[in-house]
Amino acid sequence: MSTLDQAFAAAAQLLTRCREDGALLAAMEKAHALCNVALGQRLPVLVCGNGGSMADALHLAGELTARFRRDRQGLPVIALGANPATLTAWSNDVGYASALAREVEAYGRPGGVVIGLSTSGNSANVVAAFEAARAGGLATVALTGEGGGRLASLADVLLAVPARDTAAIQQVHLVLYHVLCDRLEADLAGG
Repeated sequence: MSTLDQAFAAAAQLLTRCREDGALLAAMEKAHALCNVALGQRLPVLVCGNGGSMADALHLAGELTARFRRDRQGLPVIALGANPATLTAWSNDVGYASALAREVEAYGRPGGVVIGLSTSGNSANVVAAFEAARAGGLATVALTGEGGGRLASLADVLLAVPARDTAAIQQVHLVLYHVLCDRLEADLAGG
């Protein structure tokens, strides 16, 4: 079997496992409900991560702020850490670990949602963002790998992919947030 065949087979196995994971499916329903209520009230959904997970945060925010499949009103979804001036000013003057938490303080509103992507669940700045969300009355949704790491205890909803390999976890995260985008867009566009 070639490397590509092995990669497809492993991805298919993990996706099948996730499809049959009742806890993961129930968590998706809760994540959808939290985001649907917040966005329906025009409260912000703030998304964050590091590295590839930051790229996913940008992707998710872009799909909901612009459009995914349907023409509709833009939604108040912000990728934290996306403004280099804010990120570097705070990181230089105070510290990188609290940079996303500072943006939660700035943009978050009670009833809003913070979505954090971290394959390990232990990214210090995402953990700090969740702590700031809790203090500010925002709900938290964590997309992680197996176990959820430190984010598990801070998440109102934990979407923990049953894997430890970063690339495999991110592949499932992509499926999860695309389904979330599709459902939210359908609900908020009225169809």
